[in-house]
Amino acid sequence: MVFRKIKKAFETSEPEVDEYLEIDLNQEKKDNKVLVKLFVLNQYEDVTQILTTLREGYAIAVIDIKHLRKKDPIELKRAVSKIKKTADAMEGTIAGFGENLVIVTPSFAKIQKEEIKSNENTSSGFETY
Repeated sequence: MVFRKIKKAFETSEPEVDEYLEIDLNQEKKDNKVLVKLFVLNQYEDVTQILTTLREGYAIAVIDIKHLRKKDPIELKRAVSKIKKTADAMEGTIAGFGENLVIVTPSFAKIQKEEIKSNENTSSGFETY
């Protein structure tokens, strides 16, 4: 009787579903060019499209965050945090430019975050000719 219960526990009438997707590593890329893709972040749900594009590889995302920043700053923080976690997992770089733009690059590209200092000595904010 105990063996019947154990046997029933291991028997399933449902067919097994593969949980993994097989990827052909020998598949050649059609185009070796890097895609720079523009996104507008209107709501938090728009993050999924951005993350999908980044995970596919060979894409740099330029994201306009102005609409979500005006609408809901808390949702914006959640969205940027999620994008940052994905960029870190891919060993990519993320940086903000101004108040309305965020750029995310994959591991093969890097954003220079330090300002380039000029070698000229100017005592005022004006350029001398």
